Amino acid sequence: MKIYLNEKEITFDAGTTLHQLRDQHKPEADVTIHNGHLVRDDAELSDGDSVVLIKRGEKPSAEEMEALLLARHTPGIHQKLKPATVGIAGVGGLGSAVATALARSGVGRLIVADFDVVEPSNLNRQQFFVDQIGLPKVDALKENLKRINPYVQVATFFGRLDPDNIAQVFGRVDVLVEAFDAAEQKAMLVETFRKTFPDVPLVAASGMAGHETANSVQTRRVGSNFYLVGDEVTGAEPGRGLMAPRVGVAAHHQANAVLRLLVNEEP
Repeated sequence: MKIYLNEKEITFDAGTTLHQLRDQHKPEADVTIHNGHLVRDDAELSDGDSVVLIKRGEKPSAEEMEALLLARHTPGIHQKLKPATVGIAGVGGLGSAVATALARSGVGRLIVADFDVVEPSNLNRQQFFVDQIGLPKVDALKENLKRINPYVQVATFFGRLDPDNIAQVFGRVDVLVEAFDAAEQKAMLVETFRKTFPDVPLVAASGMAGHETANSVQTRRVGSNFYLVGDEVTGAEPGRGLMAPRVGVAAHHQANAVLRLLVNEEP
């Protein structure tokens, strides 16, 4: 029988338990993850199980790092996410949070595009830091993603997207995320990408400003390979700003829709 121990396939005898496996392979481990779930009690192993053994405070080797990062994930999902490429158009409040969630989830390659630099007003909701003010957002985001998951590949495009360069920037993505602020940019990207790549899913967003109930933010299918996140009503305007909680809810709806599409499930 076979299991995956820290992402490596090994064989074991029928009747072997978690504690026996730990004692044989890493007796100093004080955390055991069994099929994505933290466990403390002993249990008999089954063929195909995934086990990760961790010693708190230990610096993992480069080979172990990826396995440990993904230890709590649903078994079998990583094999589908690692070869995927996801494009993100705009890396402000939505896009930077989407990218962070996908990097933590183990998506293998991200293509991030934005023309802006980090400003102090961005820090109320975007995944950047004070010492990154003035940097191009795509460069700052790449730096942050590498600190989280050094194995994710991040390609950057620092500039404005337009109908003439969208195909060049995002021509090889499995899913595209629209994360712009301006309505005209959103419309341009959606129209151009859907016309050029009708078979590639696009996840867009509209309506997540203010502090209204988060339960009104939803994901729904609005066309062939086209999904929209938000309440489609609460845009940013005088008296209603963009705030981290609700923007974050929408961003994670988008990220979750991407993950479901990559594993061939309907968002």
